[in-house]
Amino acid sequence: MSHSIRRTRDSEAGLLDRILDTPHLAQAVPRLPAELLHRVIDHQGLEDCAELVALATPEQLARVFDLDLWQPARPGLDEQFDAGRFGVWLQVLLEGGAGLAAAKLAAMAPDVVIAGLAQHARVFDAAAMAPYQTIDGELAGARDGDNTLTCEIGAYHVAALRDDAWGAIVEVLQALQAAHNEAFHRVMAGCRALSNSRPEPSGMHDLLDDREQGMFDLGFAREGRREQQGYVTPAQARAFLDMARRPVSPGAAPPDNPIVKAYFRSLNEHAAGAASQRGALPEAAGAGDAAGAEESMAALVEVLLDSGVLSPAPRALLAASAADVPRLSRMQDALRLVLDRDPDLYAVRSGELGYLANTLVSGGSLQARPFTPQEASDAAVAICNLGLELWPGVAAADVLLTHDIVSVFQIGWAALYERVSVPVARRLIEVLTLVRSPDRETQVGLNQLRVQLKKALDAGAPWRVGARLEVISSLDLPAWAVLVGLLDECPVMAAAIGASRGEKPHRVSATAFEFISEIAQIDTIHEFLASLPETLRS
Repeated sequence: MSHSIRRTRDSEAGLLDRILDTPHLAQAVPRLPAELLHRVIDHQGLEDCAELVALATPEQLARVFDLDLWQPARPGLDEQFDAGRFGVWLQVLLEGGAGLAAAKLAAMAPDVVIAGLAQHARVFDAAAMAPYQTIDGELAGARDGDNTLTCEIGAYHVAALRDDAWGAIVEVLQALQAAHNEAFHRVMAGCRALSNSRPEPSGMHDLLDDREQGMFDLGFAREGRREQQGYVTPAQARAFLDMARRPVSPGAAPPDNPIVKAYFRSLNEHAAGAASQRGALPEAAGAGDAAGAEESMAALVEVLLDSGVLSPAPRALLAASAADVPRLSRMQDALRLVLDRDPDLYAVRSGELGYLANTLVSGGSLQARPFTPQEASDAAVAICNLGLELWPGVAAADVLLTHDIVSVFQIGWAALYERVSVPVARRLIEVLTLVRSPDRETQVGLNQLRVQLKKALDAGAPWRVGARLEVISSLDLPAWAVLVGLLDECPVMAAAIGASRGEKPHRVSATAFEFISEIAQIDTIHEFLASLPETLRS
């Protein structure tokens, strides 16, 4: 998601006013889960949330930084530290006063502060940068470039690497030195260690330099913290999803996945510590009028629910709407049976379902964008329902008493690839060899799509051509919308699939779809593929 500066609309500004008018807000904000605080910030815009940020605790901010300062270049890729966003955070923190900003940064673990500052400035000992006179009487010594912003703070010389947050950096470092001298020297020493120039080329020059190694270590530590909180790293998620596409032996359930086993083993080892960390409240939050704080929390939750920032608790699988039950009946019945016979095992199965949703959010993509949490949850349930329908032999009603949900998901996920993604790609390649357009530019685009689709299919990732499918919209708009949904890492069934074979609508949306959960839907897709040559040539 882009972190460009956004100004709130009138309705959003009204929402922020309602939040800020909540009684006892100073006691309620420190009680907010960091994930919820981040959701408010993301919804309203960081610059507009300076008053909320000023009320947050250093522990909350550290957790929010883990969520907000790291972004992937595209869905599924490893997340990278966003130095520009860190600069915006410094500016927002300073709106509450330099002293308050310095106090919050001083109370945080220094690694994020050091890494962020090191992306903006280089730090040296002031003495090392002082000019001196040679024995020949000439003035010598280290010099920054003429265009480099510099300043002296304490015993350190600070030189800008970028200027977008230079004023904020100088102000917060001066405040750190004045009120938190020990934290100031700890941060400056860390930045100094990362400010060495790149070493001369040698047999070892392909190794990471200090700055790169520091960012690697920071990212690795963040992944460790997030794993303890139940998140799945993008690398782990991609590895699992790639492995899950591989077909299993006929008539056999998938073997235990080593990535999943390692994840749950690590999660169980840290469960007690993570639970205590989530449950502990900062002292400031527990002080004062506890009743007022609880009242404020209730009011805050009501405001966030009304605005849509906070979604209502997800609907229980066992209480799905009448329209959903037939389509997801296998999953519904299997989970209900587990709940009736073994509530503890039901909790385990729920955790497995949560793992699958987190995996899709972290490592998967939906129409070339990240999954939303709700979409990931819906997709995981639908794919598992398909996996139950395709279970080796006939899936007994008590299958989830003896097999985990991850195994069921793997069967469904592999089927989506083998029965949808691959056949759709092959069929489209065949059709594109037959279709001819009188428009030269369109024909060139069709030829390029066919060549690129074959390469992507050979690489096992036909969804990589998603952007090139646009040329098909000039031939048949509903067919294009259907193909956009089917030629995806997580194939979906577009609402336009009926329109592609009937009367052509005036407007078609590629974002109106449902997740594939039944063999009957796959049969409908194959019927669409059979009619595709006629559809595109007409």
